[in-house]
Amino acid sequence: MNSIIKIKELCKNYDSVQAVNNVSFDVEKGELFGLVGPDGAGKTTIIRILCGLLPPSNGKISVLEKNIKQDKAFIQKSIGYLSQKFSLYGDLTVDENIEFFANIHNITSYQTRRDELLEFTRLTSFKNRLADNLSGGMKQKLALACSLIHHPKILFLDEPTTGVDPVSRRDFWKILLRLIRTGVTIIMSTPYLDEAERCNRVALVNKGKVLCLDTPDKIKSLMNEKVIEIVCDPIRKAYQVIKDTMKSEVQLFGDRINVLVDDFEHDFKLIKENLSLHQVSISNYREITPTLENIFIHLIKNPS
Repeated sequence: MNSIIKIKELCKNYDSVQAVNNVSFDVEKGELFGLVGPDGAGKTTIIRILCGLLPPSNGKISVLEKNIKQDKAFIQKSIGYLSQKFSLYGDLTVDENIEFFANIHNITSYQTRRDELLEFTRLTSFKNRLADNLSGGMKQKLALACSLIHHPKILFLDEPTTGVDPVSRRDFWKILLRLIRTGVTIIMSTPYLDEAERCNRVALVNKGKVLCLDTPDKIKSLMNEKVIEIVCDPIRKAYQVIKDTMKSEVQLFGDRINVLVDDFEHDFKLIKENLSLHQVSISNYREITPTLENIFIHLIKNPS
C-alpha cells in the first residue's frame, strides 16, 4: 500500500464533547476516499484536522509522509480544500477569484492553468460573472477551480454537493471522476449514501467513531439478512405494526419500508398477516440487495 495519509488513534475534544473518538485509517495515493455519515458525525472535524486547520487532542497524523504538527506549512501548500460553506468573494468575478487564489499560492504564470480549469469546470463562458450571481452548483465548481489552481496532490472536499441541485451534483461528480484519473487523491465527506457508492473506499462515521471501513461492495456483503422492501398504506402505521409484532429490524425510507429478515417466504407471510390484521394494505413488495443505507442504519442500531 502506498499510503499518502496515515491516521492513528485520532481524538478531538471540545470541552466535554468528544467530536472524534480514536479514529484510525490510511488513504492510498490516487484514491477517492469517502467519510460518510450524518451531521455531527465528526466528518468535518477530521478533514479540518488533516488540513492543519484544527489541532488534534490526541493521535498521530502524517500527510505526504510529513507530520501534521511539524510540517503544517509544507502540507498546506500541497493540498486543496473546499469547505462546506461557499467562502469565495461574491463581489469578484469568476476570473478574479481564481487570480486571487493564484496570488495566495504565489503562482505568477497562472493563465494557462486558469483556462484549463475554466474549461474543465465548464465555467469559461461565465468567467466575467460575479460569484454572487452564480447558481449553487456553479459556485461549487468555482470553489473547486480555485482549490486546484496550484496543482494540489490531495484534495479535501467537505460535503461539496450538499444543497446543490441534482443536475449540478451529477456534473460535479463527473469532474471529480476525471480528477481521479489525473492522479489526484480525493478525501471527501458526504451525508449521501448514494455518493459513497462511487468511492474506492468509505468510512461510515457516527458520533466521532468509524463504524466500518472498506469498499462499498465489501461493506454491503457484511449483511447476512435478506431485505424485504414493502410499499403500503398507511406507511407509518405499517412501520409501527411490524416493529411491534416482529423481531426483525425495520427501516423506514419515505414511502417504503425495509425489513431485515432471515427467511424471505416465512417472514413475509407473517408480516403480511400482521399488517392485514391492522387494516394495512400492501401495494407492492420485493426482495432487494442490501444498500449502504441499510448497512449504516443497521450498524447504528446494533453497535458492536
